[in-house]
Amino acid sequence: MLEIIFLVALSGYFIQSVLFIIGSSRTFPKNNSADLPFTTVIVAARNEEKNILRCLSSLEKIDYPEGKLEIILVDDKSSDETGKIIDEFICGKQKFKKIVTKKEIGRLKGKTNALANALDLASGEIILTTDADCTLPASWVKTTVSYYTKNVAAVTGFTTQVVNDNFSGMQAIDFIYLLFVASGTINLGVPISCIGNNMSYRKSAYNEVGGYENLPFSVTEDFNLLNAIRKLGRYKIIAPLDKDALVTTLPCRSLKDLFRQKKRWAVGGISVPLPGYLLFIFGFLTNFCVFISPLLLFNFFNVLTTATTWIYLVFFKLAIDFFILQPIHARLGIVKNLKYFAAFELYYIIYVTAIPFVLFTNRRVIWKGRKY
Repeated sequence: MLEIIFLVALSGYFIQSVLFIIGSSRTFPKNNSADLPFTTVIVAARNEEKNILRCLSSLEKIDYPEGKLEIILVDDKSSDETGKIIDEFICGKQKFKKIVTKKEIGRLKGKTNALANALDLASGEIILTTDADCTLPASWVKTTVSYYTKNVAAVTGFTTQVVNDNFSGMQAIDFIYLLFVASGTINLGVPISCIGNNMSYRKSAYNEVGGYENLPFSVTEDFNLLNAIRKLGRYKIIAPLDKDALVTTLPCRSLKDLFRQKKRWAVGGISVPLPGYLLFIFGFLTNFCVFISPLLLFNFFNVLTTATTWIYLVFFKLAIDFFILQPIHARLGIVKNLKYFAAFELYYIIYVTAIPFVLFTNRRVIWKGRKY
């Protein structure tokens, strides 16, 4: 019986992986016009004194026509030296602006309120968002904006992480895997996730949904907005796989931080459309079967199973993951990270199996010193 469950789940897992490949492999026309629109980059920072300078330095090197780019830095009520570092760096640099979140917009909380404050002031036709712990390639803005052809209202990109060891390596592969799923579903017209540190949208579309203050609260404000734009039914949302728009962020430093990140994303994911739940069911059952493999193979529970068949199924699952991840990493120029594939698989199997039980017992989220 268990073998049948594993086989059915793995079949669904394989089929959805093929669909993700089809979606993420889609190519999109670019607007190569020299007349690029005025664009705004927004970075919301809270207690980022250790990271913000790296981000600012990369933002300063952004390649975009003079006078057509503004960068709004939001000091989201930091209690450390974040604000001071921003002030010193942007002094005399006209394209940079700094604001401090003093105004509470509606019932907005935390980062969402910080973004809404910045969007009130943003002059750009296109809005790009990233995080204070990210570094951006010089081509990031121009590449992203080039995808805004007729009827495109939002463009999301890929993010990788700084890799130094197994702990950071497994997180980096996980980021790419999750964004592969996001890209595949977005490009097939059924978005189930995105990431706000490499996201963009037309300000007119943002205004059309009524801004963040008109949306229900979510700890994943990025997907909340993307989904609202999708529901307008008039625009295209795309997620191109483009190395020139690849953002790099920092991995979580500890298991505690990583747990909180995954829990926050999972809580935010509760509001995904029905196809998202179907994808998760196949993923959960497949990884759960791999998780319990040692117990079944050694017959700890006196469960009758054919060891050879079970091993083949486990191997097939691992093969699926590797052969979808390898070409994506190659196209993004980060194939070296795949040496941490084994660490990623162990980590991924454990957290995908555990997260439903975590959500069942406690959905409280702690992020940047705030509780939701």
